[in-house]
Amino acid sequence: MAGVKRSHDGMEIASSSSSPSPYISLFESYRSELDQHHDRREKIIKASRDITAQSKKIIFALQRVRDLGRPVHVSIAKQIDPMYATINTLFESIVPDLQGINAHRYRGNITGGIQEFMEAVLFHSYLETQCLLTPEAAQAKLPQGIILTHEDYILGIFDMTGELMRFAITYMATNGKLPGSTQDSESSSKSSILTDMQSLRNTLELMDPSGTYPLSKEFYKKLSVTRTSVEKVENGVYSMIVRGQERPKGWRPDTNFSEGPRESDQIEGY
Repeated sequence: MAGVKRSHDGMEIASSSSSPSPYISLFESYRSELDQHHDRREKIIKASRDITAQSKKIIFALQRVRDLGRPVHVSIAKQIDPMYATINTLFESIVPDLQGINAHRYRGNITGGIQEFMEAVLFHSYLETQCLLTPEAAQAKLPQGIILTHEDYILGIFDMTGELMRFAITYMATNGKLPGSTQDSESSSKSSILTDMQSLRNTLELMDPSGTYPLSKEFYKKLSVTRTSVEKVENGVYSMIVRGQERPKGWRPDTNFSEGPRESDQIEGY
């Protein structure tokens, strides 16, 4: 009998070496699965942070653009192309980890990187075309296997409006006119950056985010920031028109006013 032995007088006693529990292998498989989960999760989080950092660098470089509605200057393109390549490599490195059920399991760990990347590509596309990149075209910017949700696309648009505000304020300060306005004969057939921002704000205000928690959680806070961004450009235009040619050398549109989130009162630095 396994696990039993007899003493010298013939009595049965329990053996000190019992057979291993059948549950040990089960718990070892659970441990291995949890280890893999934590390693995969940390890998995705690190990739998301690196993607976010590279995307911010792209946005910072794009803020040096001074011509709206045409390809970015070659010097800027040479600077940001390696960043795009790095982001693509980072996304591709986690594609195997975001397949099947894992696409939903780790969604919250990669969504920050995707949103920041969307902000960069949407801003880049607008500077070159003065049009908003469609969801299908935005999805094409991601490697196959990385899914762009409607939530990440829309939240990326919200963040992009802040970059449009910074671009518009800087442009007015250096050129004395609104980018994309009819004052520029080459842009006479297009709307200005202000009317585009107003149109975006109006469209976003019509949305009902209640059907999806990831969107509804941040929607109204980001909508408030977008409204503030539009108001800052409007006030900059009003100041420019009122002051006209009387503005002193080095004048910049006044973008500080009491209402609105304080953290967005200054042009963000990276």
